[in-house]
Amino acid sequence: MHAPSNIFQHKATIGQRAEAATFWVVRIMTYLILLFTAYIVGDIAVKGGSFLFTTTPPFVNVEFLTAAPETLYVFNYEGEKMEMGDRAYRKFIGTHTGEVSDLETVAYSAGGIFPCIVGTVLLVIGAMTIALVLGISAAIYLSEYSRPTKTIQAIRLAILNLAGVPSIVFGLFGFAMFVLAFGWGVSLLAGCFTLAFMVLPVIITASEESLRAVPQGFREGSLALGATKWQSIRTNVLPYAMSGMLTSSILGIARVAGETAPIMFTAAFVVRDELPWENLDKWTSFFFQGVMALPYHIYVVSSKIPQNEYTQRVQYGTAFVFLLVVAAIAVCSIILRAKVRKKYKW
Repeated sequence: MHAPSNIFQHKATIGQRAEAATFWVVRIMTYLILLFTAYIVGDIAVKGGSFLFTTTPPFVNVEFLTAAPETLYVFNYEGEKMEMGDRAYRKFIGTHTGEVSDLETVAYSAGGIFPCIVGTVLLVIGAMTIALVLGISAAIYLSEYSRPTKTIQAIRLAILNLAGVPSIVFGLFGFAMFVLAFGWGVSLLAGCFTLAFMVLPVIITASEESLRAVPQGFREGSLALGATKWQSIRTNVLPYAMSGMLTSSILGIARVAGETAPIMFTAAFVVRDELPWENLDKWTSFFFQGVMALPYHIYVVSSKIPQNEYTQRVQYGTAFVFLLVVAAIAVCSIILRAKVRKKYKW
């Protein structure tokens, strides 16, 4: 004899079942994405870390972090296989009289990536400075001063559309405007402005939403005490919206640092031994010099030269350092955001 069914038991409808199935599909897809991301980052960390870190003091590949890229020479000398960078090889040949055999050269696979690290950091700092100044200024106007007219609606729509433009288009735009029309050439300044314009839509949108999230009473109370509109925005609105603005900067840092096409067209050189501040005829020349950059260096080493075991270790080592540099800059932004959020609460 079967037990009587519970008449109060809830029976799921078709819509609820479909919603539950959709939830599990999205959940599984999220876990898969996280799994693939963890695998890629882990692969880079393992292979790149094994090249960057050593088992002997100082436990770090100092040359890789402090030297400029060089051509690698692989050869046999008196029965011993040797690997040397370009400078060391020339010095070795000048001081040894023995015969070198089985000589093999591999471009960009010796030396280090210090100019690439410096160029990437300068591009990120310059681009984010320009983007934050322009983006926050535009957000203040759109949120606090503008009226809901058709022109403002068209501007907001244009900003949203710009957020979806491919980076290669921004690269061509920067090349046409800053490199050619403005006559800046392939330079740090051209690269910074191009990258800044690329992340500007995200920063404007996020900053405007952060400003709108600040309660209206903060503005009204300040105005009631006799403050001007700008004083009210500067003292009672911007500090409380700053944490959200810094969040947009964190998102922008990852995109700025990782884009290859805009850098390739406007700022990056394949090889440049001199750092931007070396051999300057005047201080403004600092901004009009090309630089090396980590993403472009990875692109060159990965696609422009024959691949072998020597290029692979440079690829993974550079990618690992690139992740560390981006993470370090992002962590600084996160710490600054946390301090601002802790200081200003409502």
